[in-house]
Order: sequence, then C-alpha cells, then structure tokens
Amino acid sequence: MVFLSGGYKVKIYDNEPGQASGAITEIRKQLEELQQAKMLRGNLTAAQQLSLLSSHDDLQQALEGAFFVQECVFEDLEAKQTVFHEVENLVTESVILSSSTSCLMPSNVFSCVQNRTRCIISHPVNPPYYVRLVELVPHPETLPAVMDVAYSLMTEVGQAPVRLSKEIDGFALNRVQYAIIAESWRLVQDGVISVKDIDLVMSEGLGMRYAFIGPIETMRLNAPEGMEDYLQRYSEGMKRVLNTFGPVPDFSGEPAARVVKEICELTPAEQEHLTVRRERRDQLLMELAKLKK
Repeated sequence: MVFLSGGYKVKIYDNEPGQASGAITEIRKQLEELQQAKMLRGNLTAAQQLSLLSSHDDLQQALEGAFFVQECVFEDLEAKQTVFHEVENLVTESVILSSSTSCLMPSNVFSCVQNRTRCIISHPVNPPYYVRLVELVPHPETLPAVMDVAYSLMTEVGQAPVRLSKEIDGFALNRVQYAIIAESWRLVQDGVISVKDIDLVMSEGLGMRYAFIGPIETMRLNAPEGMEDYLQRYSEGMKRVLNTFGPVPDFSGEPAARVVKEICELTPAEQEHLTVRRERRDQLLMELAKLKK
C-alpha cells in the first residue's frame, strides 16, 4: 500500500496459493475505507492505486520487470534465506534485494545470496502505512549506491528512512525499544509501579514528547545553553540512575504471570477504553504524521 501510494506498480507473490489474491481483496477494502475517511496517502485515487496492483502464484512472473524486491515473510531466518536464494536466480544483477526483517542480521539473512552487494534491510515499523520510519541496514558488502537507491525510494513514497552505517543486532529501533521494555518490566517486576501506570508513563509522558522530538534533541532543548549545558547539569545524575539498572529480564516465570494477571484484571471500563484506543490508533497516527509535516 505504501509503494502504491507513491505511484509504483506492485506485484504480490506468496508461495501459499490464494494468499496473494486474498491480500488484494483486503487492500482494496482498506484503500477504499481510507479514501472515504480522507486518509488515503499519495496523489492517486484508490481506484488508480488498485490498478497498479496484481497478485501472482508464480514467483518468476511476479519478478518480471521488478527493480526492487521487498521480502515480507515471517521472522524466520531459514525461510528468508530460502526466499532470497530463489529470488536471486530469477532476477538480473541490477535488482535490489531488500528484507523487512526487524532484527535478523543482514549477514545472516543474505548468506545464501551470491551477489550480496545489492542486498539491504529495509525495516518498516508497524503499521508502516501510518508510521513512516524505515531503517536501512546494509550487509557488509552492500554498495553505497544501493543504500542511496533504497533511501530515495522510501523518501519518494512518503516514508522517513534512516541509514545505519553498519549491521548491529536489533538495529536502532528495537535496541531502543528493548531498552524501554526491559526497564519497564523491571520496574513492574520489582513492585515499583503497576502495568497500567508504566504504560501511562509512556503514552502520557515520554511518548507525547518523543512523537515530535527525539531523545538527543530533547537533551539539547532541556538546558538554556544547549547540549554542553545539559551534560554539565545532568550527566552525573544520569550515570547514577543508569548504574541502578538491573540485569536483563527473562520475561518468564512468576514476573510474567503477574504482568499477565494484572492485564487480565482490568475492569470492563478499562478494557473498553483500550479497545477504543486501539481502534483510534491508526487515525491518530495519520493525523500526527500530518501535523509533523
């Protein structure tokens, strides 16, 4: 849907017969709903975007004419390796091979590919239609020109790409996300705060701030004289707090059971509130993206 919104012809393939055609049915429904809600991305109508979309049960047919291949199978290393091994044999050397993996290392994902200079990770953030970030992560052999093409393409279709200069486990987004999850889990596990309230710390606090400015920019703006002033004022306090962080949680056993129990004990009103928030999420994300522009 993102590539369609940029006016690109898109071919969908899945090795499970009927999956690709079923996806088109769902995409048609979503595009028409988005158009009716005046939230459709791009300059083309829903009908015009749908005219660019086709489904295929034959991989070779799906790859004909492609210049960019985006793999979106489930997060299983062997499955992704198999996909790229098959795809490489059906496309020319100039075609870029891109994976949507959220944390698998490029050197592992593309290990079965012969020409790894045209391989790259283009990790979208769910839901990518509303959250624009795309992490571009190179294989150690990826050519700079491949990174440039991927960056230009993602920018052209309205995403917000960021470049990682080298591969690292978890990339950038999940490393930051896992750090937040780990400390949130420790605080709940140690009885410091409830599940409900730690979520509020993010949704009504840090999340509201970081939706518009990032952590480094926040540091710069939080002191009258900028970053050097901030570090002089707060670095010792940050180090003191960071040194109290506990070990990596194992996310199992009694602490996990306690978190699950607390979630299950939400009142009907709280459950309804969560449902409404979930239903409104996509619309709010789209409105936020417009505000940021």
